Amino acid sequence: MTNKKYKLNTKMIHAGVSPDPTTGAIMTPIYQTSTYVQAGPGDHKGYEYARTQNPTRDALQSSLAAIENAKYGLSFGSGMAATDAVIKLLKPGDEVIVSNDLYGGTYRVMTKVFAAYGIKFHFIGMQDAQDITKHINSNTKMIWIETPTNPLLNVIDIEACGVIAKKHDLILVCDNTFASPYLQNPMDLGATIVLHSATKYLGGHSDVVHGALVMNDAGLEERLRFIQNSCGAVPGPHDCWLVLRGIKTLHVRMQRHCENGEAIAKYLRSHAKVGKVLWVGFEDHPNHDIAKKQMRGFGGMISFTLKNDSIDEAVKVLKSTKLFALAESLGGVESLIGHPATMTHASIPREERMKNGLVDSLIRLSVGIEDVDDLIDDLKHAIG
Repeated sequence: MTNKKYKLNTKMIHAGVSPDPTTGAIMTPIYQTSTYVQAGPGDHKGYEYARTQNPTRDALQSSLAAIENAKYGLSFGSGMAATDAVIKLLKPGDEVIVSNDLYGGTYRVMTKVFAAYGIKFHFIGMQDAQDITKHINSNTKMIWIETPTNPLLNVIDIEACGVIAKKHDLILVCDNTFASPYLQNPMDLGATIVLHSATKYLGGHSDVVHGALVMNDAGLEERLRFIQNSCGAVPGPHDCWLVLRGIKTLHVRMQRHCENGEAIAKYLRSHAKVGKVLWVGFEDHPNHDIAKKQMRGFGGMISFTLKNDSIDEAVKVLKSTKLFALAESLGGVESLIGHPATMTHASIPREERMKNGLVDSLIRLSVGIEDVDDLIDDLKHAIG
């Protein structure tokens, strides 16, 4: 299935999986084992120890590769574990150009962990991809982008970044968590490595923490698989099974996320107390034309500000919803509401946040798949 040209919706359900050869079970078994019996010393038929390999993880890794149109997939214990593995491709003195609006945990691990090992990170705006070239020097080894970004929904031209990365022999890492493989496939646009917090849309049910990487380069896959095994941030088989299950319904869930997201974005834009509404699908959203070119839909992630820009006013809204649960994370079937300044992006200094447009009253919504009328009523009550 991985290498056949089935359409995406079919690959979501079938890629990487096959009936259990022993029982015929249609669902991939959870191989809950730490080790494997060998017929003789070194005769282990591919499986020797579960940190290195697990059949449930193998099925998931094949599925991840297939739905991102890649050759190789690797699973990790969290999205941050996957991020950590990619940065470990670098060495002291190397430099990375990073989009300046990104997940706070990524910013934190770059600035608080890896910067101490002599790796330098340049955080810049990438709405115009050509601005990247101004920051490339002989030490630059990697470009790191999110698109759409978290939480300001900035759109970055993946194809243009891919051209720049290829010209300068750089690794282009694209975090595809917000879009998911259903809406966007960065490998087709020139990305070297695609990263996911599979905790989010891939899992889709807020019941698993997981990370994923996909790539086409065999040498990179070998290096990353070595890091995966040597450093040990691997997922358990049950977590792999949960993500496999989630992928089977990704396409139908994402359709509803997109439909609900559009309706709620339009409602918020019409509200007298709401300031700016950030949703990729608006025609006047920055780089909307690029989004139309590289995405198949605009998703259920929305950020908005209040005209009264204060944390106190934001907190009133955050505490007043009934269906939108106040919680970190995103991409589940249920709707979530969050305050990036004090939650997901609290690790970013306020002056940096404000400079990039992440103001104190910014509220982020992960729009779920409930009835959209109920969700709009919930926001109507909370905002007043």
